[in-house]
Amino acid sequence: MTGCLRRLAPVLVALAVVVPAAATAEDIIDYARQCAAAIAPVPAFNCLDGVVVPVTVNGEAPARYVAGMTCDRPALLPLGTGSDGQCVPYSRVLLLADGEVQISALCRRKYIRDETSPRFDEVDVIAHNPRTGSTCWFQAEAPTAEGFDASRVPSPSGGNTADGVAAARAFWHAPEKTADAGCGNCHDSDPFMYSPFIAQVWEHIPSNPFGWYANDIGAAFRQWPKSQAISTRGNTCTGCHRIGSLFTCRRGILESAGAVAIDGANAWAQNYPASHWMPPGNAHSRRDWTVVYEQAVSELSACCDDPGRPDCIVEPITGKPE
Repeated sequence: MTGCLRRLAPVLVALAVVVPAAATAEDIIDYARQCAAAIAPVPAFNCLDGVVVPVTVNGEAPARYVAGMTCDRPALLPLGTGSDGQCVPYSRVLLLADGEVQISALCRRKYIRDETSPRFDEVDVIAHNPRTGSTCWFQAEAPTAEGFDASRVPSPSGGNTADGVAAARAFWHAPEKTADAGCGNCHDSDPFMYSPFIAQVWEHIPSNPFGWYANDIGAAFRQWPKSQAISTRGNTCTGCHRIGSLFTCRRGILESAGAVAIDGANAWAQNYPASHWMPPGNAHSRRDWTVVYEQAVSELSACCDDPGRPDCIVEPITGKPE
């Protein structure tokens, strides 16, 4: 999640979006317990129990990973200045719940380490109630390039013990700091966003592309910009998923349609069909992709630029009305 606002800076300036600071700072324990009541408690977990997100070069794991290398499916989210680049291996995903509630954790590596190392650089959790749309965000970042031991990640609600509360406060960011990362600007279509990087482990990611979605818990998160769904009548792309009006509408659709390369992408990733990673598992010939999707992308881009056009359909993305 970190880096969303840096990546979106030109977009936010163009949209004149300002995210005001929360009036009152919330405590991570209070926020997590609100989330537990509205969604479910986020359990403690071990990042090493997660599935590894592959980092490959021309379809194979390289003999050696090096800082600044390019790869087939780099991480979409910038890993930050001073990191080892967008192709750092051995990030892990954990599916903590997928049913009446959906909870997913991503343990990020920003520096190259051994696969079995318990040290990670960032842990992000999204908790979502598909029945109501309520969504919560939790983030922890290592203070140095040494990383932190994420083999015993505490529940952000602290459980029912003083030790658990202390561990949660020591590990997790306060809600206001997590909100400042602006994750909702990138996750503007639904809580769990698709990318070539995360698609490799998509079976471990909840999916609810047309469901209710609201950042309605926590004062800092309620101040995030409200995304809208952008479409046109009979649009091929939005027959499968929404197009959010923030990051997805601006850069996301350009990346997915091969108009803009993802940072860290190698030659394989920048050439068709890998460069056109929507629809998922694109197996169309270049000609067929153009026939089926190019007009749909063009129409969406026009509506992203000017949602007031008569051919544009603009609908709010909200939680379930009470």
